[in-house]
Amino acid sequence: MKFFNRFKTILLVEDDEQLRRAISDKLADEGFRVREARDGEAGLMTALKEQPDLILLDLMLPKRDGISVLEELRRDSWGQRAKVFIITVLNETDERRARAKTLHALEYIDKSNYQIEDVVQKVREAFRR
Repeated sequence: MKFFNRFKTILLVEDDEQLRRAISDKLADEGFRVREARDGEAGLMTALKEQPDLILLDLMLPKRDGISVLEELRRDSWGQRAKVFIITVLNETDERRARAKTLHALEYIDKSNYQIEDVVQKVREAFRR
């Protein structure tokens, strides 16, 4: 499966450096090409420029929050179809979760209650659909 994965690019938009590095390293070990962004502005610019196969997007980000990134992404012709997983903490409000759903986020992963392997498994599943 790693051979198949090397053709897939994932953009990880996460401000926590340790977490970003851990997820990025694990995805790279699985054969994915991983791009990283530390804030919402950089994440949006990278997504629109590079058009990754999947975006892992935190909601609580500096410069621009994940919901506004997702809203702007959905205004773009490519971004309307982009696969996006939200990765955030459990204490997000129901309103923000609902907004992410209406913007067609495929998954909503709770950072406080998961293992990195769970994220990798969800990514693999997304490409099997």
